[in-house]
Amino acid sequence: MLYWLSSLSEGGDMFNLFRYITFRAGAAFFTALVFGFLFGRPLINLLRRKQKKGQPIRDDGPQSHFSKAGTPTMGGLLILSAILFSTLLWARLDNPYIWIVLFVTYGFGLIGFADDYAKVTKQSVKGVSSRSRFLLGLAIAAVAGFAASLFHPPALTDQLAFPLFKNALLYLGYFFIPFAMIVIVGAANAVNLTDGLDGLAVMPVMIAAGTLGVIAYIVGNYNFTEYLGVHFVPGTGEILIFCAALVGGGLGFLWYNAPPAAVFMGDTGSLALGGALGAIAVATKHEIVLAIVGGLFVVEALSVIIQVAYFKRTGRRVFLMAPIHHHFEKKGWAEPQIVIRFWIISLILALIGLATLKVR
Repeated sequence: MLYWLSSLSEGGDMFNLFRYITFRAGAAFFTALVFGFLFGRPLINLLRRKQKKGQPIRDDGPQSHFSKAGTPTMGGLLILSAILFSTLLWARLDNPYIWIVLFVTYGFGLIGFADDYAKVTKQSVKGVSSRSRFLLGLAIAAVAGFAASLFHPPALTDQLAFPLFKNALLYLGYFFIPFAMIVIVGAANAVNLTDGLDGLAVMPVMIAAGTLGVIAYIVGNYNFTEYLGVHFVPGTGEILIFCAALVGGGLGFLWYNAPPAAVFMGDTGSLALGGALGAIAVATKHEIVLAIVGGLFVVEALSVIIQVAYFKRTGRRVFLMAPIHHHFEKKGWAEPQIVIRFWIISLILALIGLATLKVR
């Protein structure tokens, strides 16, 4: 919104700063961070008063989790509020990609909120049915995929791009929208599965968002794309502001979510942030890179799929418990040990993802 101040600039003055994406991204980061610090404690106190018993704990989960009973959930509201306020304040609101990403983020956020609300009010680990969540997610992702295809440059419309090989494109045609739906819904649910320990999901989400934000800025800048040999997708640079707001809001939330958590992110946050990562990847034509940068989420989701499929086939388990972070809990790893090691893995994968921006 504040971008309009650049129209007051005559060049070389303070208002000229508002033209630069990097300046507005930095401002968005600090705005979201301060928002999180200011409103984190009041929101937690409100959630405690409203929820009383907090998030229900699974009976079949690790025994250590029963000590977390009474911890409020829906803390994702803090991140989502910080992102929305900061993005609307600092991003160009005439940019279609900003609205596509916001639509997906808050669409999935509403699904997650409904699920958390049902769990808290019923005091049951079963919220909204998985079928309803899945179908609603597909509908949101379909709209986003269609919208993205409308704004992609003609040379990239309905194409799947491959990292490292600029000239390698796979034309998906009518299958692009179903593909986008899989990417967005898959990312949302993968992050949701990862959110099982204090601080486990939010830091990898921030790392992935920061990486995708840099990629968005690069692919939205013609000079950078020519130098690095990647596809030019005009307009995507503005997504960096959303990503900066996500990182700032995520840090503000992590202040309260670090072990032992004062509040859980809940499905409100995990579904929304995962959907956001998927939407950014679709917008920037870096869906495959998302699988690398978000490799931790992929492994978490695969561990559940493998566990369920193998158990149905043989009656036995591959992991002591799925998702895989619970497997390591069962093996005796301390929760902070798992969380920090998974953070390190996420950082390594992010660097690998950035390395796909090959210099020609």
